[in-house]
Amino acid sequence: MRARIRSLQLRLTLELTALFVIASALALGGLIYNASLTADSLADRDLGLRAEDLAAHVVRADGGAPRLDLPPGLMQAYTDANAVFAVRDKDGHLIAASSPEFGSASARWPAGDGDPTYFQLSKFGPLGQDYAGLSVQVDSVAGPVSVAVAQRAGGNELVHAILREFVVDTGWYVPPFAALTLLLAVYRVRRSLRPLRAASDRALGIGPEAISLRLPATDVPAEALPLVTAVNRALDRLEQSFVVQRRFTANAAHELRTPLAIITARLDTLPGNGQLAALREEVARMNRLVEQLLCVARLDSLALDITPAVDLRAIAAEVVGSMAHLALAAGKSIALTGDERPVVIAGNAPAIADALRNLIENALAHTPRDTEVIVEVAADGAVSVSDRGSGVPVEDRPHIFDRFWRGQGSAPGGAGLGLPIVGEIVKAHRASILVEDSAPCGARFTMRFHPCD
Repeated sequence: MRARIRSLQLRLTLELTALFVIASALALGGLIYNASLTADSLADRDLGLRAEDLAAHVVRADGGAPRLDLPPGLMQAYTDANAVFAVRDKDGHLIAASSPEFGSASARWPAGDGDPTYFQLSKFGPLGQDYAGLSVQVDSVAGPVSVAVAQRAGGNELVHAILREFVVDTGWYVPPFAALTLLLAVYRVRRSLRPLRAASDRALGIGPEAISLRLPATDVPAEALPLVTAVNRALDRLEQSFVVQRRFTANAAHELRTPLAIITARLDTLPGNGQLAALREEVARMNRLVEQLLCVARLDSLALDITPAVDLRAIAAEVVGSMAHLALAAGKSIALTGDERPVVIAGNAPAIADALRNLIENALAHTPRDTEVIVEVAADGAVSVSDRGSGVPVEDRPHIFDRFWRGQGSAPGGAGLGLPIVGEIVKAHRASILVEDSAPCGARFTMRFHPCD
């Protein structure tokens, strides 16, 4: 099966090239054909003029009989055998001839009329040459006369040579003209397809975080406009679905906060035992899940203001201080190290605190008991969280920031939202996050923010 060219630009260019080559070949062929006809027409025109010239020199003799009075120079031209003629009166009597042979030959032909009659003579005359001529009736001062005039075949070679030279010279202009035309065609095709490339570039930026983007319809070719319009309408419907889903998630999480808070308060008033402790732990996990869902809903629906100048060191100290009791309750510890001076960056303090809190929670969930989670702040705007767990396998690292993705070594009870929240906050800050192994074991997550100008 013939391979189909998938590039519209290449397909249009090839079709335009083929069309131009065919049109150029037809035009050149027509030019050559018309040039040949023109050469033959010029030859016939020359014979007609000769016949009229001969008739113009027919006069009446003193006795009233017609005779041909040619100037010596013109008579010499016919004597050179390049052309022959015979002139007869209306009754068919020979008035004059360039040679007796041609006069005898023309006597057998019907008398010419107003329309020329063409003839060919082969191996004629003492030199055995070929002639092409015409016979026509022309008015003269002696009345209508029939003139037969012929020219040696090839006598119009000069005309053919001139026309051939014209055709050849014209042919030299065709290739550069064709190349220029094709370059202009390629340029116009590329320019015409530029709106489609712009629409493709815009489509690459459409995603869950930029669902409001639409394909540009400005300057789009009329043939592609229905497709662009249909895609934009489909995106409108998808955006509406996303909005409904996000609103449902936010509302559900918000509605769950109150009953969970009531359950937590009542559990705290009951006498403690093993079952209540386990129940409190599950309720705490549900509270954290609800908070994560609310954070996801805020990230999806609101654009973060990342322009304020904030102190990364102060944010880290506040988060580490608020989570120290969780680490102690789990038999683990948490430490803040690094630069003790203010580290000023451009960002959203609550969002950065949420991201750091999720990284610390993730580290506390994976580090063994009696080990330490280290939070380090660097002067260049980077903050890292290191644990002593089993680390993150290299093959899992491209997926850990996907929502609801959970690897084989994930801590039980999680929902797969903590690290995706971190990834969304980092992306919103146009920052970067790096996952690497921690020495001597464990994982190290490093968020690197832009210093404040």
